[in-house]
Amino acid sequence: QVHLVESGGELVQAGGSLRLSCVVSGRSSANYVMAWFRQAPGKEREFVAAISQAGGSKTYADFVKGRFIISRDNSQNTGYLQMNSLEPEDTAVYYCAVTNQKSIATVREEYIYWGQGTQVTVSS
Repeated sequence: QVHLVESGGELVQAGGSLRLSCVVSGRSSANYVMAWFRQAPGKEREFVAAISQAGGSKTYADFVKGRFIISRDNSQNTGYLQMNSLEPEDTAVYYCAVTNQKSIATVREEYIYWGQGTQVTVSS
C-alpha cells in the first residue's frame, strides 16, 4: 500500500511564497507520476501540476502562469510544489497524488493514491 503525506500549507499574505512537500511511503516514488491538485470550498478538485517519474517532464495548469514549480527528489521519496506570487484565489486544500500511468495525466480519475491534503490560505 502506498501512502502519501503532504505538508507545508499555512496562512500567507498575497504575494508571498510557500513550498509544499509530499512524502511517499510503501513503494519508491520513482515508480509514479506525481501531481498536485487543489480544491477550494464549493468547487471541484482541479489539476495544478504534474511531473514524470524521473522529473524530466512537467505540466502545469494555465492558471499557474509561471508562478508555481513542481519538482521531486526520488532519493528522498518526496515531491514538492513551490508556489510564488500567491493570490487569494489560490486558497484551497492542496492534494498530492500519484499514478502508475506511463505518461503525465491531468485528470484526477487517473490517479490512484492520494494524500490527505494540506490547507493553503492566502490573505489579501
